[in-house]
Amino acid sequence: MSVHQQLQTALLELEAAMKAADLWRTPTPEAAAFASQQPFCIDTMSLPQWVRYVFVARLNALIDADAELPAKCDVAPAMAAYLMQEKVRASDQLLVVRAVERVDKLVTEN
Repeated sequence: MSVHQQLQTALLELEAAMKAADLWRTPTPEAAAFASQQPFCIDTMSLPQWVRYVFVARLNALIDADAELPAKCDVAPAMAAYLMQEKVRASDQLLVVRAVERVDKLVTEN
C-alpha cells in the first residue's frame, strides 16, 4: 500500500474518531478565517475546525494530486492539549490523539 493510501486510511480513521468524540460536526469557518497567519489558525478557528477544514482538507488534496507530503507534521501535541483543556472524555481523547499521531507519523516519515 502506498503512503498516500495509508494516509487516506489514517485520515478516515481520524474523521471517525472525531465523529465519535462529537468533534467533527463544527460550523464551516468564514472565508476570512482561512487567511490567518497563526499556527492552526488559532486566532480564527477552533482546533477541531482547523483539523477538519484545513488539515484534513489539505492532506486530502495532496493525496488526490499524488503530491509530495510536507517534511514534518506534529499536530498531536496541540490536539492533546486542546482535548484536555476542553475536558473531553478520556477515552475519546485517547482515540483522537492516537489517530492524529498516526497521521503525523505517516507524513513525517515519508
